[in-house]
Amino acid sequence: MGYFYIAGTILFTVYGQLIIKWTMDRQGELPDGLFDKFLFLFQLVWNPWILSGFIAAFLAALSWMAAMTKFDISYAYPFMSLSFVLVFILSVLLFGEPVSTQKIIGFAFVVIGILIMR
Repeated sequence: MGYFYIAGTILFTVYGQLIIKWTMDRQGELPDGLFDKFLFLFQLVWNPWILSGFIAAFLAALSWMAAMTKFDISYAYPFMSLSFVLVFILSVLLFGEPVSTQKIIGFAFVVIGILIMR
């Protein structure tokens, strides 16, 4: 069950990051004025997609708390690096973000590091 909790933490984290990026791409740029920035962001808090991202963050935190009952943090925390890898892959597929050799090598090191830590 412990790995299920880690997987839940990662998946909820990735979902939250991607859904907020997707929503913000649809909303446009942050306005210039300080009051306009505050108003823009405050209105976004009530956007159902943004709310789902916040809920995902909360569920990720609950999953992490459950994982902490099963593993030492020094063992479990490196798995969180998988969220970087998944966000990278999905941002390329969903948003057409650029891929570079440096990014691929970097993420390969992350995966290798997780395998070594395991």
